[in-house]
Amino acid sequence: MLSARHIIIVSVALLALVLLAAWIGPLASPYAYDDTGFAPLQSPDSQHWLGTDANGRDVLTRVFHGARISLLAGMVGALVSLSVGVCYGTVSGYLGGNVDAVMMRFVDVLYSLPRLIIVILLISVLDESCKNFLDHLGLKFFQEYSRLLLLFAGLGLVEWLTMARIVRGQVLTLKERPFIQAAQVLGQTRPRIMFRHLLPNLSGIILVYLTLTIPAVILEESFLSFLGLGVQAPQASWGTLLSEGAGFINPISIAWWLLAGAGACMALTLLALNFLGDALRDRFDPTRPKITGG
Repeated sequence: MLSARHIIIVSVALLALVLLAAWIGPLASPYAYDDTGFAPLQSPDSQHWLGTDANGRDVLTRVFHGARISLLAGMVGALVSLSVGVCYGTVSGYLGGNVDAVMMRFVDVLYSLPRLIIVILLISVLDESCKNFLDHLGLKFFQEYSRLLLLFAGLGLVEWLTMARIVRGQVLTLKERPFIQAAQVLGQTRPRIMFRHLLPNLSGIILVYLTLTIPAVILEESFLSFLGLGVQAPQASWGTLLSEGAGFINPISIAWWLLAGAGACMALTLLALNFLGDALRDRFDPTRPKITGG
């Protein structure tokens, strides 16, 4: 079997390939993602490597464009989750006592709520307010992307709960270590101890769960887009492409190429991210059994 080091190298290489395709693909393609000037539902050929969709758009170009949105959703959502979860968990674990109890009960309450419903409500309620806010800032160009901005932020705000619990548990252990007690004796402030001494010692576990949060956010974005509640046409994400393709899988005709590209890219990305997260966890957590192999 592959060692953890080899798994990390292979996973990073696959992710680099997907990111490169998302960046260069739409620029190198001779077609625009919303260009409808071709025959609809044309099977793959030398001109359209993944065929065309029901509106005559090149599927491969739309897969590249969809990769940009899906990967951006995963990264932005994960960063929002990282920022909120790490700060919340660090404060809760270090302060302890009644403050920790109240903060963790709040997390328990949020865990009991249907998280995707929260994202849907957030988008529905705040979409118009977000557009007005962007207009007030003079950013009219971004108004048409207000739904996407809320989607990215909302997914991050529902994914921070696990990160907060993990960080809080690590902080409860670390704050009893001699180097933290020495910092307290020297009179260092709580914020300095938390963010100067505790967080650097949490970087390994944070990195691991960050790599595992990105695929979770991508899946949730794809699910919402699949239901028509996320990215709106003519924009595309892997979720919207799968949703469009699913409508043409029936006993009469099967336009398999509508699902193949987006499905393969999404599966490859999620597989690489999960393998990367598992391998990093194996390297950073000495208490876990190691991945065997040469």
